[in-house]
Amino acid sequence: KHGTVELAFIGADRGFDKGVQHAFGRSLTLEQLDELDVLLVHSMNGQPLLPQHGAPLRLIVPGWYGMASVKWLSKIQALEQPYQGFQQVQTYRYRQHKDDEGVPVTAIRVKSLMTPPGIPDWISRSRYVSSGSVTIVGRAWSGNGTAIAKVEFSDGTDWQEATLSKPVGRYAWVKWTIIWDAKPGEYNLTCRATDSLGNVQPVEPVWDAAGFGNNAVQTVQVYVKDAPENLNST
Repeated sequence: KHGTVELAFIGADRGFDKGVQHAFGRSLTLEQLDELDVLLVHSMNGQPLLPQHGAPLRLIVPGWYGMASVKWLSKIQALEQPYQGFQQVQTYRYRQHKDDEGVPVTAIRVKSLMTPPGIPDWISRSRYVSSGSVTIVGRAWSGNGTAIAKVEFSDGTDWQEATLSKPVGRYAWVKWTIIWDAKPGEYNLTCRATDSLGNVQPVEPVWDAAGFGNNAVQTVQVYVKDAPENLNST
């Protein structure tokens, strides 16, 4: 309608926070609706949407963190003023301290993960790997459909560029692989992604009072042994 600046998407789920009852709701500006491939979803993979995934109807905002993709939609409101719902203005905001007004959490920050190689130690969750050639496999992604430019891998010495697979879609993660020449010893394996806009995963987490958007590099402690049995198959 004329004068609309935002659409608010209200879910059927309700709860209390700070003593106030409210329904889960989020909004998007008209500009965001134009720029993002926003979907109203009633089915997935050719099957009706399941209740735990938001049936009968849910919002999907690809490339953003999940709080924007409201489940169990009960109504959509056209607003002439910015939405003031709890999940829009009171939480899901990057803040330096609890009294900071902050800025909204929106697009997913560039991120990569590896599948830890070898077998785990039961208590420490460190990994044990046989020496020799070890295939390291992982995934990388970034927000707003931004492409992954490269993924790098390190065993604590230098960074080596991994091989990227072809993405299956604009918003899909990318598979990466690298062959690691594992020699006996103790290592901290690390991977980091860079997207096409030049955003790079930080080595240390970027401070946020609520811990939102942590995209620091993953580190896996690995012990390499000249083992008679193959420790690399799990």
